[in-house]
Amino acid sequence: MKPFIAALAAAALAGCGADVASTAATAAALKKQEIEQARKTLDQAQQKIGQAAEQMQQSAQRGANSPDN
Repeated sequence: MKPFIAALAAAALAGCGADVASTAATAAALKKQEIEQARKTLDQAQQKIGQAAEQMQQSAQRGANSPDN
């Protein structure tokens, strides 16, 4: 009877391990998606900053070249 109980306990614990592994894989996939989205957001922000800097530079050049100066 004891070997049966030990085998049953081992099977139950193995099932828990599979659940834990599945949960970890799901969490890792979600984290990967979060990282990819963060990279996209960062790229977009960098593009907007670059565009704003370029517009400021052009505006400053136009101001420096205006006949009022």
